[in-house]
Amino acid sequence: MRLLQLGIFISLIFLACDSQKNLSENQITENINDSEILTEVIDAYHQYQRKHRTAPGQWPDLSEGKVKDKKYMLSKYVDQMNQIDTESLTEKELINYEMLRILIEDKLYNLEYESYLMPLNAEGGFIIGMVYNMQNARLNNQEQKENYLNKLRAIPSYVDDNIDLLKRGIVENKKLPKLIIDNCVSMIDQYLETSVEDLFLSLPLQNAGDIKADGLTIISDEVIPSFQKLKSYLNEEYIPNTKDEIGVSVNEGGKEYYEQRVRYFTTLNISPEQVFETGQKEVKRIRAEMEDIIEELEFEGSYADFLEFLRTDPQFYVDTPQELLSHAAWLSKKAEEILPKYFGKLPRLPFTVNPVPAAIAPNYTTGRYSGGSMEDQRAGQYWVNTYNLPSRPTFVLPALTLHEAVPGHHLQISLAKEMEDLPRFRNTYLSAYGEGWGLYAEYLGKEAGIYTTAYEDFGRLTYEMWRACRLVVDPGMHYMGWTRDEAVEFMASNTALSLHEVNTEINRYIGWPGQAVSYKIGELKIRELRTR
Repeated sequence: MRLLQLGIFISLIFLACDSQKNLSENQITENINDSEILTEVIDAYHQYQRKHRTAPGQWPDLSEGKVKDKKYMLSKYVDQMNQIDTESLTEKELINYEMLRILIEDKLYNLEYESYLMPLNAEGGFIIGMVYNMQNARLNNQEQKENYLNKLRAIPSYVDDNIDLLKRGIVENKKLPKLIIDNCVSMIDQYLETSVEDLFLSLPLQNAGDIKADGLTIISDEVIPSFQKLKSYLNEEYIPNTKDEIGVSVNEGGKEYYEQRVRYFTTLNISPEQVFETGQKEVKRIRAEMEDIIEELEFEGSYADFLEFLRTDPQFYVDTPQELLSHAAWLSKKAEEILPKYFGKLPRLPFTVNPVPAAIAPNYTTGRYSGGSMEDQRAGQYWVNTYNLPSRPTFVLPALTLHEAVPGHHLQISLAKEMEDLPRFRNTYLSAYGEGWGLYAEYLGKEAGIYTTAYEDFGRLTYEMWRACRLVVDPGMHYMGWTRDEAVEFMASNTALSLHEVNTEINRYIGWPGQAVSYKIGELKIRELRTR
């Protein structure tokens, strides 16, 4: 099986498999040119990344000239890689080759398909990108302060650039569904209704001394009007001219686009139909395990009755955001307890537990990991969504904690950053591995005894069922013509997720075709490799 079909997982997993042949020093020497070509492409790709990195005080360049330049360079790298005889590469080089090829070909495909003409998604797209970029900005010296002011001044132009992309998308039938745009308008409304002092853009200015007044003036006089302009465009021009259908397949070349998204997000040569069938099998298997727990609890009623009981009984919910955060923090420490038993190497970087930022919480998932950095003196963050507490049951918190904190994303991402003697591009997040590992971490919690009640174990299965349902509803909506109501009904009837979470998740899949299938496919591959 080719390495690509194994999912480009981290080196230790490949080393655990004996499918690679060892190459002698003589073989390496005889084919040194192929190694040199690969090294040249890697160096060139690093230069490409530096060249196209957004400079401090600026936003990404969305011009057609920039796109043309990127396409030319990426095509050149693909041509060079086509010259390489992969049989001559060492195991380490072959991993570099396969992973780099995935990254380059995906970037090139997205430029050629012009997916950048759809710069919004259910969580906000480029709008939420501004939140991530700005709210944690450090303004410790004059240069950082000036860069921040320049970035604020550049927001109106950046918004205009994205409006131009949306306009081209309408013309070229690369459209986003009305549902996604409605979500984004609601997000903009939230910003417009927030006082300038409390807006996410203003938070870094609170202790910025001499530039605070200038920054708030820029936000009030220049940024807020640009948000209003974006809202007007979306309401008055985009929504009347876009599509009601939720699936990407109705767009120009949409079916082929979704097929490519599935291959990229799984790193496997797999079709949407195969993903759909795998999902149906997993749903059936997990459903049987869930019904065993219901029987064990001696619950009187149907499966649907039990889900309703979990969604409504007060024993599974907290009254305050702090209660939810405190419980998540305690579970995090319990999860850390098992790490030395299962892992011989642990990251240096610590993590903390914080609420999902208020600016993004209403349309956000139940939790997320936000990476930290020793260089930036920032701990990793396990985010817990405290918005709409009646939709945040505690029986799923153990699984969420294992996935987002340890041994899930924090452990995996932090260790990846600490790996040495690897090309810089290898510190890239591939969803099949990263999210597959997160789901595998939930499974590992069962083996390690983290789930202490039948309800918590049911919560684990609920999360596993959630990811299995994704394999059905994502291709269902984007490839097979399912309606949103069909997708919501399928997920609501098979998982114990709150209806708020179900609706938020379905909206997320609508705006991010293909990503949702990476979790379960990745976890299945990791468990297969562990068995081998």
